[in-house]
Amino acid sequence: MTRVLLTDDQPLVRHGLRVLIADHPQLEVAGEAANGEEAVRLAEQLAPDVVVMDIRMPGMDGIEATRRITASSGTPPKVLILTTFDDDEYVYGALRAGASGFLVKDMDMDQILTAIKVVAAGDALIAPSVTRRLIAEFAARPAAIPPPPRPVEGITAREREVLTLVGRGLSNAEIASHLHISMATAKAHVGRLLTKLDARDRVQLVIMAYELGLVTPPRG
Repeated sequence: MTRVLLTDDQPLVRHGLRVLIADHPQLEVAGEAANGEEAVRLAEQLAPDVVVMDIRMPGMDGIEATRRITASSGTPPKVLILTTFDDDEYVYGALRAGASGFLVKDMDMDQILTAIKVVAAGDALIAPSVTRRLIAEFAARPAAIPPPPRPVEGITAREREVLTLVGRGLSNAEIASHLHISMATAKAHVGRLLTKLDARDRVQLVIMAYELGLVTPPRG
């Protein structure tokens, strides 16, 4: 059973998610929080597996709450950001704060349930198309212009290629096709990158590729 803490300042949103989760035999709502401070407190008290976190809330926002929850001792819960992507300027900051991915509020119900299960299993929820949109969004800001590419210690030339492709938002299947390797080999390269770079998940690999200057986001 995966226990979920719902965090959103809108009661209707929490109610909708609670009803959705109640109908799933492998998920249960551990608690609800209306702001970041409450989310941090309940995450410690209730030890949920996943925290579904809104970003824009009064008081402590979802980014700071995510940072505190993921930095807690022991085995902290995974954080899944709940946001309106097209309007939200803070997704990148939330991922850097330790979130394992994010949901869009207008997603299909089945996709939301799948997202919670994916993150609970230890994977990152960041679809290739979302990765590309995320990078493009922040490419438009001067502060987000990546530095010149620089060496990455401890990885092979092939792994550097794979890291670059992950940063561009390619899936394992797309990486395999691009490099003319098998899907299993592509997956193995990604796994070694996670280990060598001490990255929590694929989201962190995307951020690393971007910050290392391996990715040149589309401009315009």
